[in-house]
Amino acid sequence: MTTDPGGNGSALAPEAPIDEQPARDVSGWGPLIAGLVLVALAVATAAATRDAHRAWAAIPGAAAAVVLLGLTAVSPGQARVVTLAGRYVGTIRTTGLRWVLPFTVRRQVSTRVINDETATLKVNDADGNPVEIAAVVVWQVRDTARAVYAVDDYAEFVAIQTETAVRHIATGYPYDARVEGQLSLRQHADEITARMSQEIGERVALAGISVVESRITRLSYAPEIAQAMLRRQQADAVVAARQRLVQGAVGMVRSALDALSEEDIVELDEERKASMVSNLLVVLCSEQATQPVVNTGTLYQ
Repeated sequence: MTTDPGGNGSALAPEAPIDEQPARDVSGWGPLIAGLVLVALAVATAAATRDAHRAWAAIPGAAAAVVLLGLTAVSPGQARVVTLAGRYVGTIRTTGLRWVLPFTVRRQVSTRVINDETATLKVNDADGNPVEIAAVVVWQVRDTARAVYAVDDYAEFVAIQTETAVRHIATGYPYDARVEGQLSLRQHADEITARMSQEIGERVALAGISVVESRITRLSYAPEIAQAMLRRQQADAVVAARQRLVQGAVGMVRSALDALSEEDIVELDEERKASMVSNLLVVLCSEQATQPVVNTGTLYQ
């Protein structure tokens, strides 16, 4: 984003990005042979002529230098961004020995898949609790022209934008869900990483970078609250287990009373039903083994 040079401070539209286009290159083996022939011709001319006429050998020598200067080698997983007099003229993606116009600048750009891991970041989640989070992002250069000309250093640009996206995601969701159906960092890793990959991809698209995937590699509460949060998690687990246990015990008591009533085994008044329910709940919900008491008298004694 640039400002109006007239001094009124208004913002102007950003420059249009330069998109990748193929360079005008050919196989380099023909020019290589031609250059070697010219070198041999220059040597032969210099050896065959007199000292006063050896300047003629400079002509094939200069031609050989011009031809050989256009040679460039492109390895697999790499590309060459070609610039002539400050102007982008194209990208060479064909591997092997290639030849382009001499006196061009050919910058090497890796097109391999690269993975970067962020440092462990300390941020506050949506509930305000400090958490430590780190992530790894897998990315690849898709548009070499944008990677070279849109930003100063595309690798550093990806690293900074990844850290920014991880911080934004971590502050937008709680570590643990407190409401049914709420997304959380710990319990919904797939959904969180999918949104993180999307956000990173949108941030680095300007530089011609494509995000393959991203994953959270570290997620924990900060050390200063880790013990307190662990106790809270344990308490939540105990409450949930107790609730499940009570629900199961109530269901078993209901089944027992229904079976006794259907089979007409014994008739119980409301007081005895309450006593039976109380005893069954104690037996089913107690953490320790209960001691049975044998009633040798009547049902009411």
